Amino acid sequence: MQKPNIIVMLMDNLGYGDLQCYGCSHHRTPNIDRLAREGVRFTGFYSASGVCTPSRTSLLTGCYPRRVNMHVGGSGHCVLMPVDPKGLHPEEITLARLLKNQGYATACVGKWHLGDQIPFLPTRHGFDRFFGCPYSEDMVPNEQAPNRPPLPLMRDETVIEAPADRQCLTKRYTDESISFIKANSKRPFFLYLAHAMPGSTDRPFASPAFQGRSANGPYGDAVEELDWSCGEILGTLEELKIADRTIVVWTSDNGAVGWKPRQGSNAPLRGWGYDTSEGAQRVPCIVRWPGRVPAGVVRDDLVTMMDILPTVARLAGTSAPADRIIDGHDIRPIMFNEPDAVSSYDRTGFFYYHMHQLQAVRAGPWKLYLPLERKLSSLAKDQSKGKRVDAELYDVRNDIGETGNVAGAHPDIVRRLMALADNARQDLGDCDREGANQRPAGWVDDPTPRLLPKA
Repeated sequence: MQKPNIIVMLMDNLGYGDLQCYGCSHHRTPNIDRLAREGVRFTGFYSASGVCTPSRTSLLTGCYPRRVNMHVGGSGHCVLMPVDPKGLHPEEITLARLLKNQGYATACVGKWHLGDQIPFLPTRHGFDRFFGCPYSEDMVPNEQAPNRPPLPLMRDETVIEAPADRQCLTKRYTDESISFIKANSKRPFFLYLAHAMPGSTDRPFASPAFQGRSANGPYGDAVEELDWSCGEILGTLEELKIADRTIVVWTSDNGAVGWKPRQGSNAPLRGWGYDTSEGAQRVPCIVRWPGRVPAGVVRDDLVTMMDILPTVARLAGTSAPADRIIDGHDIRPIMFNEPDAVSSYDRTGFFYYHMHQLQAVRAGPWKLYLPLERKLSSLAKDQSKGKRVDAELYDVRNDIGETGNVAGAHPDIVRRLMALADNARQDLGDCDREGANQRPAGWVDDPTPRLLPKA
């Protein structure tokens, strides 16, 4: 049997409530909605972090970010910054490297954000091609950081434009993706299309053709252009007659961040991106594979971004690395809607980390926010002043908006989830406590900015 093509489309900071198929009424998303009608739509899918760098780490490695020490940037920020000495360790086995070893053509198009130094770039992690920006599109020179280098647009390991034209990134990334698909339509390929929009800025970007078209301002314009991008990719697969042998995964790195004006939506979830709330880490996810994944199915199982690597590896005829711990699980039974399929996290627990700190754990329908002396926040000016919080327990399957704290009524469940949290602290660590099974990130001693080559 021919190996399936793999396309992973990852949005940036797009919320659970930003798509019509997830209940949105103010964005037009017909192409993404069609993807949901023709595949499986997950309503209990989680990113392993509420911020970009750790989230993207979990997708490409199948691991908790803290497992591979990508839970915090080299300068102490919650993400990697421009010219950061830290990055994803070159010896980590990414999904791209796994698939390349199986004969796949591989391309990363879009936002990388796992290290802008040469040893950390996509081309050093199993991707044949890279076209995109090495870090977040909002990390540009400004009043607070006037010495930042201009945002670079790169092809492979060379800067081709600086500053990058953020207004046209969605269109350019889509065109580049279509070019890659057409060039590799006769062989198995893996396309990781990591869009930069809606993005982290208070005014998202869209190309001129989409500006002012939506009912929700610049944010809606950006979302509707992302929907157009999805439609262009799907149309290309049909044009080349390869749709039935192509697995498409569509998701977001974390929830809408809620900058003012709050144009993004995580409804009906509570909270915003950049923390460990449901709104920060529970994101839309749709998988389509015509003829294999049943159409029109909705699954509410607890599944995560870490599961993409082991699941896709098995579908491509290989398996997750056996020489290291991989935290994700093969969710093929859930994806194929097998009647007895259950989530492995119901037994092991799923752990919500913010930077160094373990803040919550979920197993089955139950999510426990842990009692903490200080709860770290990436938006607090002085994180040492985070407030003490008490334990809170929610049935996040039946009370998706977390409206009723039932910790007092279920002390047995609180104890069980606290025990799972203790296991995580031993394994992955917590705050200043190192975990027994962490691996190092990559590091360079003399980081240099990615700049246009001299004429």
